Amino acid sequence: MVRAPREHPFTLQTVGGQTLAVFTENSSGQSDAEASGSGTGTGPDKIALEGLVVQRAECRPAVSENYMKLKKLQIEELSKPLRFSQQLDKAVTTNYKPVANHAYNLDYEKRKKEEGKRARADKQQVLDMLFSAFEKHQYYNIKDLVDITKQPVIYLKEILRDIGIYNVKGTHKNTWELKPEYRHYQSEEKSD
Repeated sequence: MVRAPREHPFTLQTVGGQTLAVFTENSSGQSDAEASGSGTGTGPDKIALEGLVVQRAECRPAVSENYMKLKKLQIEELSKPLRFSQQLDKAVTTNYKPVANHAYNLDYEKRKKEEGKRARADKQQVLDMLFSAFEKHQYYNIKDLVDITKQPVIYLKEILRDIGIYNVKGTHKNTWELKPEYRHYQSEEKSD
């Protein structure tokens, strides 16, 4: 155990080539006239010269073996990095297991198994489903059409390119609508 040094020699040195002075400052903000009772009390601080410094005194710890050990310990502590890597024994480490499958993932997998792979239906059946859907609404995004028809996306897009228009911009961006010649097709057939 290292103890702090108890002996401190006191050294006096003459101040050579320098003029050092001691000043005091009146921090109340009052000058002599204000201190006696007259005035407003808003004057500058009063600074007074107390004297000149003739000798300088220093108190240093005695250079001993004990003091050197203390300084060595201080330097070692300061030179240590704040963060460091350390290899642990295998018995100490904790292995974390992955989180169990979340409920929404299980629901999604269950639905996928129930639906199975989407099989391509007859083109005429898909067209009938699409036309009946477009009777209800004018615009549909591809996801809604896939849900309605239960067809693969690629196959559905092939059919939609023949009968529909894909809106790239505007208020109905990224939606499909029927080509003008297919709109209200049942009412045109009935009028014939």
